[in-house]
Amino acid sequence: MSTRTRGEVSTARRLPSEVWILVVARAVNRVGAFTLPFLGVVLTVEFGASLSQTGLILALFGVATIPSRLLGGQLADRIGRRRTIVLGLAGCAVAQTWIAVSDQLWSAVLATLLLGLVFEIYEPPSQATIADVTEPADRPAAYGLLGAAMAAAGVLAGLLAATLSHWDLRWLFVADAATCLACAILVARALPADVRRDSARQTATTVWRDRRLLLLLASGTVFATMYMQLVIGLPLTLLEQGLPESGTGFILAVSAVTLILAQRLLRVQHLDDFRAMTIGYVLLSIGLFVSAFAQSLTVFLLATVLWSLGELFLLTRYLTLVSGLAPDHARGRYLAVFGLSWGFATAIAPLTVTWLLESFGPEGLWLSSAAVAVVLAAVQPWLRTRLAPA
Repeated sequence: MSTRTRGEVSTARRLPSEVWILVVARAVNRVGAFTLPFLGVVLTVEFGASLSQTGLILALFGVATIPSRLLGGQLADRIGRRRTIVLGLAGCAVAQTWIAVSDQLWSAVLATLLLGLVFEIYEPPSQATIADVTEPADRPAAYGLLGAAMAAAGVLAGLLAATLSHWDLRWLFVADAATCLACAILVARALPADVRRDSARQTATTVWRDRRLLLLLASGTVFATMYMQLVIGLPLTLLEQGLPESGTGFILAVSAVTLILAQRLLRVQHLDDFRAMTIGYVLLSIGLFVSAFAQSLTVFLLATVLWSLGELFLLTRYLTLVSGLAPDHARGRYLAVFGLSWGFATAIAPLTVTWLLESFGPEGLWLSSAAVAVVLAAVQPWLRTRLAPA
């Protein structure tokens, strides 16, 4: 066995038990989280909401997830990581059960809003916990392991959703609530007790004054928007090309397998964060370029491997950079603020995808996205200087 291979294996083995606990809990929770795609169907079919009402309710849910993530960051630094994770999972279980037992539209709407307000509480404390218990050099591997587990669980979630959707759709929400409670129990019993962080209140206003964090938020929002454009735009592109709708499922499966098999790339020792992000954006741009001219599912799957490798580098390194910027007592809030990039992207991407597809077709959508990725690859040396410690 080579020295590098031994180093990679030892890195994987030395990840603390807290990381594996969070990975298992998050994967189990992700397997159960197959209800969201069916929420609009349930509101329409089970509660008689019109299409316009359903769209408004889902939009309100999306808006509610933004303060949810900020709340998760605040609580993670104030009351502790473990308590916040358990609170968020328990809140999701309550909201999911409420949706399942509702018999009036107004009740389902209130439950949906509650679900949005607790939906993202879990993320900042779980990401902060990983940063708390790992060395900076091991964080890309730890975050990558979490992402790979979620990707694999997401594929399984889709299969379970396809199976259970033949029954009463309300049972989907009951199953999701059960997995949330199971994860809450696992975290409460397995994670170590919370450490009181007395100085958290003193840094309440400094998070938004850190220009390095805001720069990462801006850059991360662009990346997250490109990611969401892939999620929204690829099914529409396949439809435009006359390819079967099942192709989207194959693409998601190939992406998940790529994320799992490529984990070793995150442990290449000579790559710092900015070199890794440069590689990530280059791979992402190539994958997007190939997507612009793809005419067959085989070519789309090749593009999927490329952009999935790019995302693997980018998401893990962004989280590593943010957790490295943050003081220990404010890490939850730093990660929560950065996580807003996904809320912004979820609002932006549907608008950009539909406008670009209508105006320039699939080629225009993916070529413009590829060009943005190339620009972000080119500015990494500048970001390195701007993010250097004062």
